[in-house]
Amino acid sequence: MIKRATGATEQAWAALGGDPALTAGIAYEGPAGTLPAVLPVRELARATVAVCALAAAELRTACDGGGRLPAVRVDDGALATAFTSERQLRVDGRAVSAFAPLSRFWRSADGWVRTHANYPHHRARLLAALDVPDAGTSDTSDVEARVAAALAELPAERAEEEIFAAGGLAVAVRTPREWADHPQGAAAARRPLLSVERIAGGPVRALSGIEALRVLDLTRVIAGPVAGRTLALLGADVLRVDPPRLPESEDAHADTGFGKRSTTLDLARTADRATFEALLADADVVLSGYRPGALDRYGLSAQALAERRPGLVTVQLSAWGAYGPWGGRRGFDSLVQAACGIAVTEAGSDGRPGVLPAQALDHGTGYLLAAAVLRAVTEQRTAGGTHVARLALAQTAAWLTGGTVARDGGGDAPAYAAGEWLSERDSPLGRLRYALPPVAFDGGPRDWARPPGRWGTDAPRWSQGLGSSAAGRRCRLRR
Repeated sequence: MIKRATGATEQAWAALGGDPALTAGIAYEGPAGTLPAVLPVRELARATVAVCALAAAELRTACDGGGRLPAVRVDDGALATAFTSERQLRVDGRAVSAFAPLSRFWRSADGWVRTHANYPHHRARLLAALDVPDAGTSDTSDVEARVAAALAELPAERAEEEIFAAGGLAVAVRTPREWADHPQGAAAARRPLLSVERIAGGPVRALSGIEALRVLDLTRVIAGPVAGRTLALLGADVLRVDPPRLPESEDAHADTGFGKRSTTLDLARTADRATFEALLADADVVLSGYRPGALDRYGLSAQALAERRPGLVTVQLSAWGAYGPWGGRRGFDSLVQAACGIAVTEAGSDGRPGVLPAQALDHGTGYLLAAAVLRAVTEQRTAGGTHVARLALAQTAAWLTGGTVARDGGGDAPAYAAGEWLSERDSPLGRLRYALPPVAFDGGPRDWARPPGRWGTDAPRWSQGLGSSAAGRRCRLRR
C-alpha cells in the first residue's frame, strides 16, 4: 500500500523552508508494525527521512538544470532498519553493544536517574562524582553495585547536578509535565523544530553536482555522523575530523563511517591548526556537533565562520539547544529521552522507565541535519548567502511529544524482519553486516560507494578523486 506524505513531513519541510507543493510527490510503502511505541516514532522517522530524500532530489534536479523532481518513496522497513543501524551492525558476525554497563537507569532516593558513561572519560567523571573507586577490571559488577548504592541515597535532581558539576553525564527522569515546567524544557518548547538562517551575504553557487560538496564533519555520536554518512551517500566529499585525545568507538565508527574518510587533528597544535585552516579554506559545509561554545575559541562559531568564509553552510547541533540554563551542557539521545518525559511515557507496567524502539531523536535529527544542508545549498543557487542551521535533540523531542507529530494509522501488526534492508561487504574493519540507507529517490544511490576505514587513519586532505577534479568540482561557489 502506498500513501502520500503525512502532516509530520509537511511540518518538517516547512521548517526547512521548502516549497510546500513538493511534498505531494512523496509516497510511503513497506511493512506494518515498524518502530512500535506509545509515541508516534514511526511518523517521526518517516518525516525526517522523507524530507531528507526530497531535499536531495530537489538539489539533484537543480544541479541537472531543472525539470521535474524524481519520485521520492520512503519504505517503512528501510527506515526502521536504518533507525536501529547500530543494533543491526555485525562485525565479522559479532553483534556490537550500544551502551556500556554504567549507561542505564538507576533508582534514586526519590525516583530514577539516567546516566551515560560509554566513553572512558565520562565513566571516570561519573565514578569520581559518586566517590566510587574504579576497579579497572573487566568485572564491573562491584562497581555497578557501588554506583547503585550511591545513587539510591541521592534525590534524582541532586544526583543530576553533582554529576554534571564533576563533568559527568546524568539526568533525573522527569514526567512530561515536570519537563514542561523546567526552564530548559520550556525554552525548547518555544523553539521551532529547526532553523535555517541566512546570516550574511555570499556568492551564488553554480550547481551541477552534489559530488562537488566538501563537508567537514566535526560531530560525534549518531546524529551528526548520520548526517555526514547521508551526505556521503549522495556523493559529497565528507571528511570527519576528531581530536586524537578522544578516540571514537570502533563499533560506532563502523556504523556511521560509511562513505566518509576519517582523520585526527589537535587544533591546539600549531601545525594541526594550519592543516585544519587549509581544509576549511576549501570547505563548503561545516557540521559542528560539540556542545555550544566548545569550538568558539578556535574561531569556529557560526558568525566567525561567516566572516572568514562567505558562502559557507554551517550546522550547529546540540543536545539541549544553545540557550537556557542547560545551553552549555553535554547530552545524548538517551539522556534527552529521560529528561523530557519520553522515558515516563514509554514506561512498562512495572513502572520502570522505558525507551523508544530506536534512538529516534539522534537518527531523526541526523536526517533533518542533512536535509538542512541540502536545502541551504539549493537556496544558494539563486540567492547566494552564508547560512547557518541550528538543531537540537531537545527540540526534536518537543516535536515528538508535543502533539505536532500525529499518527497516521496503520494498526498493529507482527514485527517485521529486517533482512531485506540489510547488506554485507568486506572492509578494513572486517566483514560488515549493515543497514542500507533509507534515503531514496528515482535515480539516486542505493548504497555507499565505500565502507568505513579505520578511525582517524586517513590523511587530512580532501579527496583526490572525482570530488576534486575539474569535472567533479562543478558545484563550487562563483567567487
